[in-house]
Amino acid sequence: MSLMANLLCFSVLFLTMSFSYCCMAHKWPAGGSTRFYDFKVQTMKVNKLCNTKEIVTINKMFPGPIVYAQEDDRIIVKVTNETPYNATIHWHGVRQKLSCWFDGPSYITQCPIQAGASFTYEFTLVQQKGTFFWHAHVSWLRATVYGAIVVYPKTEVPYPFEHPYEEHIVILGEYWLRDVVQLEREVLASGGAAPPADAFTINSHPGPNYNCSRNDVYKIDVVPGKTYLLRLINAGLNMENFFAIAYHKLTIVESDAEYTKPFTTDCVMLGPGQTMNVLVTANQPIGKYSMAMGPYMSAQNISFQNISAIAYFQYSGAVPNSISLPAKLPSFNDNLAAKTVMDGLRSLNPVNVPKEIDTELFITVGLNVNKCWSKTPRNNCRGMNNGTFAASMNNISFVMPTVSILEAYYKKIDGQFKVDFPGAPLRFYDFVNGAPNNAPNNTQAINGTRTKVLKFGSKVQLIFQDTSTVTTENHPIHLHGYSFYVVGYGTGNYNPQTANFNLIDPPYMNTIGVPVGGWAAIRFVADNPGVWFMHCHLEIHQSWGLGAVLIVENGEGELETLPHPPADLPRC
Repeated sequence: MSLMANLLCFSVLFLTMSFSYCCMAHKWPAGGSTRFYDFKVQTMKVNKLCNTKEIVTINKMFPGPIVYAQEDDRIIVKVTNETPYNATIHWHGVRQKLSCWFDGPSYITQCPIQAGASFTYEFTLVQQKGTFFWHAHVSWLRATVYGAIVVYPKTEVPYPFEHPYEEHIVILGEYWLRDVVQLEREVLASGGAAPPADAFTINSHPGPNYNCSRNDVYKIDVVPGKTYLLRLINAGLNMENFFAIAYHKLTIVESDAEYTKPFTTDCVMLGPGQTMNVLVTANQPIGKYSMAMGPYMSAQNISFQNISAIAYFQYSGAVPNSISLPAKLPSFNDNLAAKTVMDGLRSLNPVNVPKEIDTELFITVGLNVNKCWSKTPRNNCRGMNNGTFAASMNNISFVMPTVSILEAYYKKIDGQFKVDFPGAPLRFYDFVNGAPNNAPNNTQAINGTRTKVLKFGSKVQLIFQDTSTVTTENHPIHLHGYSFYVVGYGTGNYNPQTANFNLIDPPYMNTIGVPVGGWAAIRFVADNPGVWFMHCHLEIHQSWGLGAVLIVENGEGELETLPHPPADLPRC
């Protein structure tokens, strides 16, 4: 039965030097600068939540250093690993045009940078500007290894909105008292769920709601009547989050580093991996106002951190020690609040959405319970029904290879991956309301390193369908190497006869929250050759296997061909 038949059935700058492009062996037109950064992966001691621990950082900064650039700039970052842990850096949202070798996900485009080794990342911000971020892409090191990337428009090109009085970076995160590398190992060995974070953080500060944190608070000082641009980044591991400022409206003007039509709201929701620029005008009586970050948990029966992180939005002239006015966040399971934000996102101008589709994939996204095979089930089978938790796309749990897929693909190394990722699930049923929940009945995820090969220039549509196996949940799915048009989304099972698509001004994103118990449709042109990871940005789901790989073949000519690997590419 065909895919369509099936569907119808189931209806200035830091550490920077500048050179002209003409001096670089680079294919893109002249006009940008080259910006150099030196990243040292280092441990440092921090004192938070009545506890002192060592964390992994870049340059002993938490959050890490900000990468500043302009559109079309060349970025060169030497990363030296001075820790005992493996490390990589992913430049989240950067499309890595013809620079797949420098994308950063471990065992996908590179082997990790081992202790004592270094690797230099080189890429160009081709026609990209806005708020991005970088983060570790190995184990759970992203918990503390992250920082902002701010890419300004070209000189004398204004923002398409009121120029703000000031700009501030606001990074949402999660903090664990445990060693996160060891924590991941223990969670996977247990077969059970991950524990909640010990605190939420705003620019690494938990705020006064947590123990020993009365003075561990981030603050923005504001002038009455002025408008501020906040560059919001969710760098958290396992939670999606609401964000609001007491008594102030937020006007969204950019999402995932692409301008949007201005949309004003009381609060926003960001999944891990998502960025958003909002304008805030200091138009309230002089005082100290809370900026609050709290949980959005759409899954059922999952424990999570429910104490909000608080920062201050403080007017000049306010009494310094005054009590801050509280911000009102939606309840943790307010799906409508999350949907309202997504409904408001539209590209600033009409866009060129692919109309004729060459390749369509229908991909189920969700959790699994696998049968327990351990001889010590009390230790290793702590999932539902005494099984082990897994996660999958089209019921295949992704397994990392031992050599990076890009290297294996480029050098034709056999045995590392297969090219048979299915374009649809092997079995169709009522994904939202009729999914089996009792292991081992029909929930057995197949383990494998599966990839899907796309021809260069093909117009691609992906339908992501959430399933209720274990629980329905909002899944932030990130695609490396591309941004994509979010042409549609809805609740229930995807039905091509009733699905409502926006082909005029859909938002252009790199991380899409597949709605809880629903579906999302994205479109893009496969015009960037390489090996690109597609995965849930909830780290526990990625660890359980919620991912797959798209391989985009070379086209014709130099500008459509993946270059050879760099000489210092890390070895496995």
